[in-house]
Amino acid sequence: MNTPHPPDPRDRPARLSVGVVGAGRVGPVLAASLQLAGHRPVAVSGVSESSVRRAAQLLPDVPLVSPAEVLARADLVLLTVPDDALPGLVEGLADTGAVRPGQLIAHTSGRYGAKVLDPALRAGALPLALHPAMTFTGTAVDVQRLAGCSFGVTAPDELRMAAEALVIEMGGEPEWIAEESRPLYHAALALGANHLVTLVAQAMELLREAGVAAPDRMLGPLLGAALDNALRSGDAALTGPVARGDAGTVAAHVTELRAHAPGMVAGYLAMARATADRALAHGTLKPELAEDLLGVLGGDPEGPAT
Repeated sequence: MNTPHPPDPRDRPARLSVGVVGAGRVGPVLAASLQLAGHRPVAVSGVSESSVRRAAQLLPDVPLVSPAEVLARADLVLLTVPDDALPGLVEGLADTGAVRPGQLIAHTSGRYGAKVLDPALRAGALPLALHPAMTFTGTAVDVQRLAGCSFGVTAPDELRMAAEALVIEMGGEPEWIAEESRPLYHAALALGANHLVTLVAQAMELLREAGVAAPDRMLGPLLGAALDNALRSGDAALTGPVARGDAGTVAAHVTELRAHAPGMVAGYLAMARATADRALAHGTLKPELAEDLLGVLGGDPEGPAT
């Protein structure tokens, strides 16, 4: 009689028990999305009141347990903690024997690839890096927003299909990112998304100062069109006084900002210089107009414009 071989964990059944370590804005949303695809959330860990409340809203009836207990119950574990906490968490779970051979361990950090999961890999786990390129509110609306969302995926070659399949089941679009490119990939996303929020908030603040009653309503169509144009046309979408070389207008902007929002002057000058460089390179800003403009932009953020 032939002794049956133990099953290869890569040939596991399609439906997985799912656990979440770190009930921040991302983990419960991804688990809820996987639940819609037929997987089964079985455990979640969280400490803060907001984490407990979020888990209860998005994963009702899923027990709140310790991280080690999450790993004991789940076939697929989502590590959704802040980037700086991830290496220590992985090492701690591996050192305490919480990681099981054949277990899928996936983190959602943009900064790290699969290598940060090496301690879990040495314990027999299957490492995946699945980073959704989206901002999260931690509410049910995020589950719908995952449809068409790109995920930065990094994993060993033999797990590539499994990683991409999980992303597709969440409604996302897998985008393969090489291990060594993860920090650059993440910097690009932070530059675009995080700084966009700051810029929009600053613009709304200035519009209120200028007496606009509904700055969000005023900015919505403008920024929506600017984003669409930029995604379609890149540098060809540049408009405004910097791209036109209107040095006098830019100088007036700087004067007003120094009077009403001095903390925004340095950021305005930095972005205007970057815009001028791109407009020059693209040919939108004519060289004969650039000298006066760059003279204005070369001014001291703390002092009068030159």
